[in-house]
Amino acid sequence: MNQVVATKIKHLEHWFNHFESILIAYSGGVDSALVMTIAHRQLHEKALACIGVSPSYPHREKEQAITMAKELGIPYRLIETSEYSDPNYTANPSNRCYFCKTELFNQLQRVADKEGWQVIVDGTNADDTSDDRAGIKAAHEYGIRSPLLEVDISKEQVRAIAHPLKIPAWDKPAMACLSSRVPHGVPITPTLLRQIELAEDSLAEKGFKQFRVRHHGDLARIEVPQEDFLRAHDLRSDIVAGLRKVGYRHVCLDLAGFRSTPSTDLDVVSVTVKGKT
Repeated sequence: MNQVVATKIKHLEHWFNHFESILIAYSGGVDSALVMTIAHRQLHEKALACIGVSPSYPHREKEQAITMAKELGIPYRLIETSEYSDPNYTANPSNRCYFCKTELFNQLQRVADKEGWQVIVDGTNADDTSDDRAGIKAAHEYGIRSPLLEVDISKEQVRAIAHPLKIPAWDKPAMACLSSRVPHGVPITPTLLRQIELAEDSLAEKGFKQFRVRHHGDLARIEVPQEDFLRAHDLRSDIVAGLRKVGYRHVCLDLAGFRSTPSTDLDVVSVTVKGKT
């Protein structure tokens, strides 16, 4: 472990020592997993990881988050959220994340108020402020603290810290909610999110690690890293069959490659891949 990593860990540990009890908004990604791990090391049973469960959160991700918490010996709780019942969210505006995070933080605040948890924290890191993130606004309104941001830890440093701590998610690709696959203005429904989830499950079952299935009506636009293009081509018949099975008529591979930031326009170079008939 190098000196920079060791110093950052000490700063995080010191940050948590200011509190007697903490709720962690935990998604299973490396950021919130690191926050959860350090919080538990410092506060033990006074640190509780809370997983927000809704149609926008893939079942696959939920199970992985639960498994990791169990492996690390950290207590967790499933918190049901209902952002899909908020018309502001389902209308899918450009600030959709604000309404989603507002619902999550509202539910966490109810738990904190009822049970006496001192503070709620999330996994926002120092790089996240470079984007226009509506979710950060919601966090500020609810007084959510962000230890990685406050200690000035970047995404790269998060992974560098998580690796020696043997956090399973240290190299896990970034994961955004399923609603991010839908162009702004297209209404969000549980049925639509389930279709996207099944489509992405199909890719995961074929061994792809980093991907998105962008929804455009009856067309599914697949994003994978460029180094996976050849593999996607070799598996094209199986991929098309899997996505047609869940309701898509057309399947295309986005030649611009994987992007963690949604690209919901169609002015990208793409090619329709036809399956065998």
